[in-house]
Amino acid sequence: MSLPQVIEAYGVRLRPFRADDTADVVDGLADPVSQRFMTGPPTPYTENDARWWIDVGAPAAWTGGGAAYAIADPATDRLLGMVALNNLAPARGQAGIGYWVRPAARGLGVATAGTRALSDHVLANGTARLELLTHPENTPSQRVALAAGFRYEGLRRSATADRKAERHDLLAWVRLAGDPPGPAARLLPDLPDGVLTDEVVTLRRRGPDDAEMMYALHSRPETVANQAPPVPPTRESIARRCRLAESAWLTGDLAGLLIIDAATGERAGSCGLSYTDVAAGEASVGYALLPEWRGRGYATRALRLLVDWAFGPVGVARLTAGTVPENTASHRVLERVGFQREGLQRGRLPGLAGVRLDDLTFALLPADLR
Repeated sequence: MSLPQVIEAYGVRLRPFRADDTADVVDGLADPVSQRFMTGPPTPYTENDARWWIDVGAPAAWTGGGAAYAIADPATDRLLGMVALNNLAPARGQAGIGYWVRPAARGLGVATAGTRALSDHVLANGTARLELLTHPENTPSQRVALAAGFRYEGLRRSATADRKAERHDLLAWVRLAGDPPGPAARLLPDLPDGVLTDEVVTLRRRGPDDAEMMYALHSRPETVANQAPPVPPTRESIARRCRLAESAWLTGDLAGLLIIDAATGERAGSCGLSYTDVAAGEASVGYALLPEWRGRGYATRALRLLVDWAFGPVGVARLTAGTVPENTASHRVLERVGFQREGLQRGRLPGLAGVRLDDLTFALLPADLR
């Protein structure tokens, strides 16, 4: 495939690197974020490294059949970042794509514009499939992938090593030649203005700073008893879940939210929404409160906010909630919102020591909502 030296589209210019880009290359690749998520560049990153890239590394990418474009501002021609075509597999009509952006240019759509511009050209000229890989915690890069039309395809376990030679997963995002133009559709959209609220209770996305509260909540005996299997989580598993909360949202796996007291900002509990059957438009909900916030109607308010969002912007057609039969407090919350009991599934869930637990299922349709 023949690639042009210059591509102009979506408000950016893609061009070859030049000697006067040296300082801006250092600015982009010596940055802590780049150093964390990109294992290829040396650390620390110096002017000599940038000169090697401009004189040797970038030209080698072109010689090998790929490309390494500087993303530049069309008005000034100053370097803003890079987008590259790599990991070519011509026999399969496949290639990889990657990018980085200088700190000052982040959040301005530069990576999205550069990725769209190169992807459009490559997919229009014989490549059938482009693959983009991101670190699970690199959510800005995942948002770029979605905005550039790449769909989440799955997790590649232990797919690469970091600078300490420790293995970690990568998320695969893919765009095909026949995919529609524009951003990829998301199963779980962002919350409007970042929150859902009724002025008494507020819901917001969980994040890394919520790990201690989440551990305190989900390690309580009564919370553990109402999950399957009833095994307390570790601190590290909760911390990891909170670090990956935004990524899980972007991939469509789970919308994990904190329940907040709107007046004080104190964290009262957590709730979540996840698909059980995407094709059927069915999702499930769950929730839990810290003891000091129980008995105030907060769980009911949080659940109403969550199901309104699910039936509205998310677009699900049916919601379910599974509970252990003994959890009567949770049953009352569900029934106040409009959920109806649908049946007892005997021995559906794993317990301890080989024991199986029953699952009492509730369901809600939009017409049932109280």
